[in-house]
Amino acid sequence: MSLQPLPGFQSLKTHHCITGSMRHIYLSNGHDVSEDLLLGLGAGVSFSYWQFKGQPPFLGGRGNVGRPGELGLEKTAGQRTGVVIETQTTASASKARKALLDMLQAGQPVMVMVDMGFLPYFDFGGQEYHFGAHAVVVCGYDEAGESVLVADRDGLHPVSLQDLAKARGSTFKPFPPRNLWYTFDFVHKRSPTAEEVRQAIAEQVQPMLQPPIRNIGVPGIRKAGQMIPRWPDSMDDRELRWALFNAYIFVSAEGGTGGGCFRYMFSRFLHEGAAIAREPRLTASADDFQHIGDCWEALAEWFRQVSELPGAAAHMAQCSARFEELADLEQAAWTRLREVVQA
Repeated sequence: MSLQPLPGFQSLKTHHCITGSMRHIYLSNGHDVSEDLLLGLGAGVSFSYWQFKGQPPFLGGRGNVGRPGELGLEKTAGQRTGVVIETQTTASASKARKALLDMLQAGQPVMVMVDMGFLPYFDFGGQEYHFGAHAVVVCGYDEAGESVLVADRDGLHPVSLQDLAKARGSTFKPFPPRNLWYTFDFVHKRSPTAEEVRQAIAEQVQPMLQPPIRNIGVPGIRKAGQMIPRWPDSMDDRELRWALFNAYIFVSAEGGTGGGCFRYMFSRFLHEGAAIAREPRLTASADDFQHIGDCWEALAEWFRQVSELPGAAAHMAQCSARFEELADLEQAAWTRLREVVQA
């Protein structure tokens, strides 16, 4: 048996692993919702800066990631599009495999979380790399051949069930995937309302302007600008250059942000939201975030270029002003959005 997608499955080039995987599942069930709309409706845009022990520092543009007190992008977007989304996990690789094959045999593609470091189609330049918060859709299978077909952001990839089991059951921190998979109920699928668009925007404005801690939102951007020049104090040149390249990945389209630290996707969401909410002022905000995305892309390129330089430490002070400029732009843009949704 050759590996083919399940009947009716459409493989798409997508921007972000979560929203791209959701879009694949939605489209397979006759619910055509754009990635950008899923991201925005799921209150999925924010900023955070973290330094985990034994890991390169993390900075990223996602929000509503399921921390305590958060429903998570997936379920939030589901509620606003009439789809009930649930997550399942198991410590048993055999149970995870059986659940996967049962759903595939029923003709349903399956959205799963994986550690991308165990997927053979990724190339990390010979370095060991692990990130377990990556979502893909398993959309075809050959049980006799012990292989499946995986839809990722760049298209379809054959993967052995053995490699998939390693990717699903990885224990690497900080985001072990825990054999997690999603179930979707489309019985009451619908379009979002104008009020839901406004509420989703408000839920992203709040943590950007008034976050619970300084690592998040606009204060988090300012903190990143203060902390990153200090990286050489605790890293040798090799570690520093890897941390810089890692930062480039998490900001640029290469890392699944859609470019500009998710700001390009958010800009497109605001354009769609303006039509749904009949609120033309959102188009001006969309333009704001398109420009902010350009600034994030320029910063990402700086990270990449410096990561390739010997003696990268000598260049680190240059990024502080860039972060301050971005923080000021974001402060103004999110404040404008708050005025729109509170009007």
